[in-house]
Amino acid sequence: MPSDLHSAKVLVTGGAGYVGSHITLALREAGAEVVVFDNLSTGHPWAVLDAPLVVGDLADETMLEELLSEGRFDAVVHCAANIWVGESLREPARYYRNNAANAFRLFEFCARHGVRHIVQSSTAAVYGQPELAVIPETAPLQPINPYGASKLMAERALMDIAAAHDLAYAILRYFNVAGADHRGRIGEATPDNSHLIKVACETALGLRPGMRINGTDYPTPDGTCIRDYIHVVDLAAAHLLALRHLLGGGASLVANCGYGHGYSVREVLDTVRSVTGVPFPVTEGPRRPGDPPILVAANERIRDLLGWQARHDDLREIVATAWAWERELQRRQARLHCPA
Repeated sequence: MPSDLHSAKVLVTGGAGYVGSHITLALREAGAEVVVFDNLSTGHPWAVLDAPLVVGDLADETMLEELLSEGRFDAVVHCAANIWVGESLREPARYYRNNAANAFRLFEFCARHGVRHIVQSSTAAVYGQPELAVIPETAPLQPINPYGASKLMAERALMDIAAAHDLAYAILRYFNVAGADHRGRIGEATPDNSHLIKVACETALGLRPGMRINGTDYPTPDGTCIRDYIHVVDLAAAHLLALRHLLGGGASLVANCGYGHGYSVREVLDTVRSVTGVPFPVTEGPRRPGDPPILVAANERIRDLLGWQARHDDLREIVATAWAWERELQRRQARLHCPA
């Protein structure tokens, strides 16, 4: 059993998606042998770069079991999931099937085929609407939508299966992920996206007619919601540290992934307009149901247990990499549609 990433073989589910592709890239740059498993429902083959890609679905028991039995993986990083809160309210069964039932199957098969280390992609949505502005991992777990509930079910299943089969796990709860690879190789290309920074960059490119602020009367300095934005490269680094911890014999853990402070919607939009140089229009509307005024991660645990350090904790840098990626994405799409 390897004790470090350089000699480890890792399966990344959802590795052709936004976060998964950045984790795959970071793992390969650290010397790990990586295989990506993705159904490409929202991911893209180009996002894995030159990593091996197995196209398949976690619901396919035969394919999944063959992959795990033959792959001899030292660890699994499980990123495959549906992630949109609004969609989860419209299609709850899909979220429970993909995020919970498929995760149960994956964890069970990992135990069956000797995969002893699992890193689970989770979310701050498991906390629901916490009363605390800065949220510790010990906060009550009270999700208010099927997305958060389905991810919490996966967390609990992983804990129970790990206890029964002597597995080690790291559950990482993401706050608001943004930004892109600094070299412009990969970035967020999920269709029908609702992430604030990506939508704002698309608006600056003229792909959307304008932006709308949902709620300007929150008890915050400028009346708009405050969120903790973490650069996707720092998030990927957290996964590498979690894997090193587990492979080195470290105990299972649950940790938030965020910077410990936030920015308001107005601050984000002002930064996007400043970085892009495009004064795109912004309108104001009423609050959306279920939006807490402030969501910020308490991150002492990940810093203390894994030695994680924020290296890209700068809103302008986050926006600049997101903006550079959106322009690169448009160039790629233009080339695809350009007649030979």
